[in-house]
Amino acid sequence: MAKLSNTIATLLAGAAVGVAVGYLLATDKEKRQEDLGKIKDRLSDLKQKYAKNGATVTDNVEDIFHT
Repeated sequence: MAKLSNTIATLLAGAAVGVAVGYLLATDKEKRQEDLGKIKDRLSDLKQKYAKNGATVTDNVEDIFHT
């Protein structure tokens, strides 16, 4: 069972890298900068929210993916 978990984790990591490389090759520089700015702003907002509440990210995984 552990071998299957490692295989699945490796497959998902490879897929994530493939998506990232594909995104970098497919978009223009201005679009990437705009998207990275949005991502940074969102992560900053989440960080401030969790720091203010004193909660950890693992306690609130549902909020991260469903907001």
